[in-house]
Amino acid sequence: MRVPPWHQCQSIRDLSVGTTAALGLVTILSNLIEENTAMTLQYRLIPVAIAMSAILSAAPALGAGPNGRQPVQPVLGELDAGEAATLFFMREEERLARDVYLNMDALWQLLPFENIAASEQKHMDAIKGAMDKYGLADPSDPEALGVYADGALQQLYTDLIDRGEGSYLAALQVGALIEEVDIEDLEVAIAGTDNADLQTIYDNLLRGSRNPLRAFVAEIERQGVVYSAQHLTQEAVDVIIDTPMERGGNAGGKGSGSKRVGMTEDADSADQAGLTSGLERLIARNGNGSGSGSGSKSRKGSGSGDCKALDEAARA
Repeated sequence: MRVPPWHQCQSIRDLSVGTTAALGLVTILSNLIEENTAMTLQYRLIPVAIAMSAILSAAPALGAGPNGRQPVQPVLGELDAGEAATLFFMREEERLARDVYLNMDALWQLLPFENIAASEQKHMDAIKGAMDKYGLADPSDPEALGVYADGALQQLYTDLIDRGEGSYLAALQVGALIEEVDIEDLEVAIAGTDNADLQTIYDNLLRGSRNPLRAFVAEIERQGVVYSAQHLTQEAVDVIIDTPMERGGNAGGKGSGSKRVGMTEDADSADQAGLTSGLERLIARNGNGSGSGSGSKSRKGSGSGDCKALDEAARA
């Protein structure tokens, strides 16, 4: 079951003051718990963040001063409370991706993890630019690797590191999962704002997540397995990975055709054992193809591709 649409969370801002607002939050959280598994819930955090900030702004009586006077509310410039909460969340989510990739690079010593971590730093910088423009402070120290203000992201980081330590293939699966989650959250963020600046930033970051997903999937399939979607629908993932690397904005990439292609590094000797149950969702499918360079696994078997897919994705 998918998370309730963005506008339903935004509508919380119309709730009345006091206990009514608090009950609105309880209702949203109850619905989320009922409609999502525990694992899925932790990956869909934007609506909860929006609901929290919206209820706080919709319930001034909770902080009323003497004689019912309301304290002065902070001015967020052209952003509403939901847009600000989304910026905070996306800043930390991009940092989580960077931190996980740096950890996987240190563990498996493969250059593409380092390159994509550098790309995630650029994504963080783009969001920080928007935060600076609207006078918003960082929710946490960007230099404190693996430490986040958001408790759910904190737990997610720990879980992903544990999985990625299992094997090289598990680390690739972690990377693909991160990009799938990021894609959904960015799509929600785009739908939740009419601010052209934010839409442009999120759209560029969206391309910058689709490209690494293509590259991670290519390397996973080079290991002899066919990728199964972990968070998005299989159809949505197939549409992304069966189309070429994207150009434009912060997306980068020079891929051509719908070929799936692999890393430059030889990972044939990498340990592929020890996958956690959450990553053992791979299915066997037939397919082969041809392409230049090392690694050419493809479900659809036609087209041409550049073997430096992860390096291309790192330019996103």
